Amino acid sequence: MGEKFGRLMNYGDGMYAGQFIGAMYAAAFFETDRIRLIETALQAIPAQSQYAEMVRDMVSWYKADPTDWEKAWQLTQKKYRENPEYQKASNGGIDCKINGAYVLLGFLYGEGDPMRTMVISCRGGQDSDCNPSSSAGVLFTMMGYSKIPEEFKSALNRTNVFSHTAYDFPSLVNVCEKLARKNVAAQGGKVKKTSSGEVFVIPAKAAKPGKLDLSWAPDPIANSRYTRAEMKKITKTNIPEHMTADVQAFAKGWKVTDCGQDMQPGLRAEWGGKKKVLVTHPADANTPCVLWKTFVFKQGSQPRLRLVVGNDPKGDFQLVVRANGKELLSKSVDKATAAGGWLVEEVDLSAFAGQRTKIELLNQPTGWAFEAAYWAEIGVAQ
Repeated sequence: MGEKFGRLMNYGDGMYAGQFIGAMYAAAFFETDRIRLIETALQAIPAQSQYAEMVRDMVSWYKADPTDWEKAWQLTQKKYRENPEYQKASNGGIDCKINGAYVLLGFLYGEGDPMRTMVISCRGGQDSDCNPSSSAGVLFTMMGYSKIPEEFKSALNRTNVFSHTAYDFPSLVNVCEKLARKNVAAQGGKVKKTSSGEVFVIPAKAAKPGKLDLSWAPDPIANSRYTRAEMKKITKTNIPEHMTADVQAFAKGWKVTDCGQDMQPGLRAEWGGKKKVLVTHPADANTPCVLWKTFVFKQGSQPRLRLVVGNDPKGDFQLVVRANGKELLSKSVDKATAAGGWLVEEVDLSAFAGQRTKIELLNQPTGWAFEAAYWAEIGVAQ
């Protein structure tokens, strides 16, 4: 799973970091010796990787002097921060190896004490919220819930829903248990009922690390495109869930793509003195939000597009109109062009008479400040 999902977000040592921490958690259910746990998890990543080298260094420095974590920190700083050979292709110097080292710094020198473990990982620096969370999380897994000191459990809120999820603490535990049961079965294990409860019978398997991939010397890009069958399975889009219905309510038959979440996009009852106004926002600083619809214009007709669109008083955007990919209009919507807050534009589409024509209206960002478009009218007559 670390190989499959890790590659969606990371590569090289970034992927090995996730696999290693995941392997530590997996081993923590069965291991009480911290060194053996680390050595077990190390088998899950390529031994030649710099991340694996860092893990071996941390264990070696701890064994050489298990009392002075600050000395180990200095050795870590000198090799994994100051030596450019261990900062290649890192994101501005914030490298997963240095953060992984601080996880192990607390895990090893904390000597099994939860507070000391977290303090040392935190004092290491860098990503000092995640690092102590990882070192203590693995330690707590080794200990088991019943043995975790009450001071670390007493304030646990069991009713609040975690941000950006549908889960509170009990439901999160439940879904994790369900996934664990499914995974045990998928790996050839089983759940046995006993007089004292249930036992998970988990097959012991040797770790199989993937081949070494270096972030500074990556493999050629693979031909990794989705097939048509796979594309049909993709149902989620990068637009707010309500936007499809709001666009339909505003302009029947029109669709939207690449609408960002900023500035509360959607249908407004009133804005800028006009009723029923649709708000869109670019997906990011380089990706416009697009409203589009396909028309079949009659032969000999003279179709025209009429737009009434406004900008936020604190910002502007570029209005672009395309027909079958051809740009017909590109105009800034700002204080100067939108008199009274609104720009009225008519675009001649007669060149597309007798054709099936895709009309696209782009809310194109000009920077990244108040880039919303406020659509009061979108009409096509022929």
